[in-house]
Amino acid sequence: MRDRAIILTSFLGGLRVAEIASLTMGDVVNPDGTIKNEIRLSAAQTKGKYPRTVFVSQRLQAELANYLTTRHAKGADIPFFHTDHRLRFSPNGLCVWFHQLYKNVGISGGSSHSGRKFFITTLANKGIGVRILASLAGHRSIAVTQRYIDVNDEQKRQAVELI
Repeated sequence: MRDRAIILTSFLGGLRVAEIASLTMGDVVNPDGTIKNEIRLSAAQTKGKYPRTVFVSQRLQAELANYLTTRHAKGADIPFFHTDHRLRFSPNGLCVWFHQLYKNVGISGGSSHSGRKFFITTLANKGIGVRILASLAGHRSIAVTQRYIDVNDEQKRQAVELI
């Protein structure tokens, strides 16, 4: 259940590995035990050292709530995701975990950034503008966001048919 929740936090939330590793119970869980619909990341938790808000979809909220049923630890400052030894993941440790996971299931080329890339590309393919995508990804420059967006021949075919 933990593994699924971590993967979906990347794919459905667009969080970086270091951001996922830094999450605490207090970041994700409301005082009443429900999953927050917004996760506020502090500057210390983000790559760019600027705070940002991660909007949590209902689907991701449900997945995180399922995972939460397996957690018995209490306290706002304890890690939301932990290692098999109940310790906080380090960003590098979680990166290695992602690589091993992809290797174990036979996915070549998968990385700790695959979820973020999927998140941004999927939203772009659904017509979300690059400025909104940049904000959701925590990018200060839309040029950075544009590098995440995959373009394929089918998209180009559909684009020219719009004329």
